[in-house]
Amino acid sequence: MTITYIQHSGFLAETEHALLLFDFIGGPLPGLDPEKDLVIFASHRHEDHFSPKIFELAARHPRITFILSDDIWQNRVPEAQLSHTRFVGPGSTLTLPCGGGITVTAFRSTDEGVAFMVQADGRAIYHAGDLNDWQWTGEPVSWNNNMHANYMRELARIREAGFVPDIAMLPLDGRQEELFSLGLDEFMRTVGAGTVFPMHLWGDYSLIRKFKALPCASDYRGRIQEIQAEGQSFQL
Repeated sequence: MTITYIQHSGFLAETEHALLLFDFIGGPLPGLDPEKDLVIFASHRHEDHFSPKIFELAARHPRITFILSDDIWQNRVPEAQLSHTRFVGPGSTLTLPCGGGITVTAFRSTDEGVAFMVQADGRAIYHAGDLNDWQWTGEPVSWNNNMHANYMRELARIREAGFVPDIAMLPLDGRQEELFSLGLDEFMRTVGAGTVFPMHLWGDYSLIRKFKALPCASDYRGRIQEIQAEGQSFQL
């Protein structure tokens, strides 16, 4: 499997039979094998996760399917692509014949939209979207406590569904200041993952090394990949 980091929260996962493109809004997209089905995911409507430019890819890749969070308005989808588009909400599961057979399970975000758990070619690939423990310095304690409870509730749902992803793409956002490590650490301690790709970095790749140096990461720091630039690929 090849994982290519594109930009912000955008990744391309290439399996034996499928190309899985997550939250693509721009950046250096690698060549797309025309013999493989292309499945494009958008976790929610925020402009740093969804761009209408994804529909332009249909002109050069006819074997295409779009899986969009149901908070994205249908009128954002070109009429010609509606028949290739499926909308999903929290708690829903799709089984698709494309890509050798793909199952998509959606979980509720703590912000907008959904997180995706995708099963393809014997691998489980998780893309969090904006499902994270979005606690902020300066917010009331009650607000942060409620955020934490909502996040941990959704992680429990993932765990109870039996998912331990082989690949997990998880937010690591420096805007949270000293609270930036919460969501990723809680995910690894509650759900776990074989390999982790931090995202939502706003271009600050130094956050990854900073996180890996924290005592909380000691049990799993070797599973966290160090992204250094857009377009970087990893062979797994």
